[in-house]
Amino acid sequence: MPADGPVQPPPLKLARAFGRLAKPSRYKALHGGRGSGKSHVFAELLVRRCFAAPTRAVCIREVQRSLDQSVKRLIEDKIQALGLGAAFTVQADRILGPPGPGGARGGRIIFQGMQNHTAESIKSLEGYDIAWVEEAQSLSRRSLELLRPTIRRPGSELWFSWNPTRPEDPVDQLFRQGKPPPGTTLIEANWTANPHFPKVLKAEMEWDRDRDPDKYSHVWLGGYRRASEARVFRNWKVEAFETPPGSRFLFGADWGFARDPTVLLRCFLAGRTLHVDHEAYRIGCEIDRTPALFDAVPGARDWTIIADSARPETISYLQRHGFPRLRAAAKGAGSVKEGVEFLLSHDIVVHPRCRHLVDELALYSWRTDPRSGEILPELEDRENHAIDALRYALEGQRNGGTYDTSLDWVGSGLRR
Repeated sequence: MPADGPVQPPPLKLARAFGRLAKPSRYKALHGGRGSGKSHVFAELLVRRCFAAPTRAVCIREVQRSLDQSVKRLIEDKIQALGLGAAFTVQADRILGPPGPGGARGGRIIFQGMQNHTAESIKSLEGYDIAWVEEAQSLSRRSLELLRPTIRRPGSELWFSWNPTRPEDPVDQLFRQGKPPPGTTLIEANWTANPHFPKVLKAEMEWDRDRDPDKYSHVWLGGYRRASEARVFRNWKVEAFETPPGSRFLFGADWGFARDPTVLLRCFLAGRTLHVDHEAYRIGCEIDRTPALFDAVPGARDWTIIADSARPETISYLQRHGFPRLRAAAKGAGSVKEGVEFLLSHDIVVHPRCRHLVDELALYSWRTDPRSGEILPELEDRENHAIDALRYALEGQRNGGTYDTSLDWVGSGLRR
C-alpha cells in the first residue's frame, strides 16, 4: 500500500532521553542498561523510516546463526503496534516495505551477522541507507572497520545499541573513549528513561539493586562490567525508614547544565550512620524553576543548604527567592577525595525514593587502566551529581563540625 494511502502511523512520541534520535545523524549511538527501551526505540524509528520512504536497512549482529537471534520479531511487533501491517510484507528472511510513489520499488529490511562477511561480501551492503548494530558491545574491531566505510550512500546512517561491557570494546573505543566521529548522536539511557518500564522488570531490578550492586550497575545502569574492587562504595544499603522527629537535617545541592541534573539531597546522622531520606533531581532544570524543584524536599527553605560554589549566580538567585540560608561549599584541592573518604567512614542508609543516589552509589568507581586492568587511585568523574550533593551536605562535619542535638553546628560556624 502506498505510503500516502489511508494507512498512517500515530504521531511519534519519544521519551525525552531519546528525542535527539528523531533528527538525521550519521552515527546514532545508544548505550545503557536493561529495560531502557533502546531496541524498541530503534525498531520504531526504523519502521517509520521505511514507511515514509523506500529504505534499505540491514540489522546486524556480530554473530547471527539464525533469525531467532535477530531483531526481526521485534520489528514485526512494531509494525503491528503502529497499525502498519497492511503496508509491509513479512517474508521468512526479510521484511519488504511499501512501494514508493508511482509504484516505485520499495525498501527492505534484512538481517545479517558480520562474522560471516569478508571484504568482498560486505560490498553487497553498499547501497543500504541504514545499518543497525544490535548488541554492539560484541562487534569486533574487524567488523567495525568493514562496516563503517561500506554504508556510504548520501544521508546514510549507522545505528548502534548496546549494554557496555568493557571500555576497551571497539564500539566503546569509537564513541566513549575520546572524541566520537563527526555527526554522532551519543545517548546514554537506562531503565529510568523508559516511561513504560514493566513492573515485572522493576521487581527484578530492585532485587539486584538491594543484593548485588555490581550486577545492578552493569545490567541495569549500563556500567562497565568490572571487578568489585573498582567500586568505591560498599558501605550502603537501600532500606525504607521513618525519619525520627526532631532530626537535624543536612542539605547539599549540585547544579546542573543543559544535560546534567540539578540535585538537592536531605540527610541526617545518627551516630556513624548517615540516613538519606529525600531527593530532588531534574535534568536541564532552568534557574527560575529551581526553587520549585527544591520545594519538593521538605524543609529546604528552613535549613542551611551547602551548594556547589561553581555557580555563584545560581546561589545568588536562590538566596533572593526563598532560600536565604543557601551558601557555597568551600571545596578546594583534594576536597573530592576527602569528601568520599568521609562518606566511606559511615554506614549509609538510602530511602528507596532517592533512586538517583542509589544509582550513583552503585556506579561510582575508581578508574581502571584499560590495558592492564589495574585499579588507579583516581575517581571516575561521572555518575556523581547526587554524590557531590551528599559530599557538600557533610562539608561542615568533615571540616571539624560536630553533630549536636541543639540547633547549632558546633565548630562549623553555621546555625540552622
